[in-house]
Amino acid sequence: MNTVHLGPFVLPGDSVLMLAALIIALIVGRISARGRDVPIVDTLLWLAFTSVVAARLVFVLRYWVAYAADPVSIIDIRDGGFDAIGGLLGMAAYASAVVSRRPRMRRPLGLAILAGVLVWGAAGGALKLMNPARLTRPDATLQALDGRTTTLDALARAWPGAPMVVNLWASWCPPCRAEMPMLTAAQREHPEVIFVFANQGESPATIRHFLRTESLTPEHVLVDPGRRIARAVNAQAFPTTLFFNAQGRLAARHLGMLSRATLARALDRLSSDTVAEESKIQ
Repeated sequence: MNTVHLGPFVLPGDSVLMLAALIIALIVGRISARGRDVPIVDTLLWLAFTSVVAARLVFVLRYWVAYAADPVSIIDIRDGGFDAIGGLLGMAAYASAVVSRRPRMRRPLGLAILAGVLVWGAAGGALKLMNPARLTRPDATLQALDGRTTTLDALARAWPGAPMVVNLWASWCPPCRAEMPMLTAAQREHPEVIFVFANQGESPATIRHFLRTESLTPEHVLVDPGRRIARAVNAQAFPTTLFFNAQGRLAARHLGMLSRATLARALDRLSSDTVAEESKIQ
């Protein structure tokens, strides 16, 4: 389960888990700080803010080459580019500084952090256990813009041993439109990866008009009239990008707009997953 549905809204599961962990930490912190006259709530909010900033900074440093061409994109956190280890290190540094100045904060702050981490870890583990076995490439018949039909497996057979990135998109979706030039460029820069642009439910004429208007020429632009791929992977919001390793198993997915940096991280993970799968087979 990579997404959480709140009415009409679809949110990344990781973000919801972090929010839940923060809420539990605030509750535990308030309870354990009774009678101590310490600003536990403000401290925990600043702790969360510091962790987020540290996670972002470490991620930006790791993928600086991708951000250097457009430094303004560093502050666009919609791409989901955060480094978990960097966030934990930022949390530890801030907590240590607070405790050194206010020894009375040690117990309530420690209990709050412990509760938040336990909720984050336990909930994340439970969601993984609830998930079925890792998905494989959906068996969906797709239509090319010239009317011919194909499948994801057919494309994979044409490039044996290559991982595949499947972008579920639509021209009416602003984030889809925003990331398309970057993904088109990535397709040229990574010939070892099969990029597939699976439009969800629009007509070939609408797609051709969009590509012509935006002066885009990506390969493997296909139409999924019944949104069968989205149904197979339970994708209910676009863009959703799926990363399949060379063996056809879903290695990762990303809800929302990708940046060059978050795409680079996903491709790194995809490459590692492919190598791990190959080692199991051998």
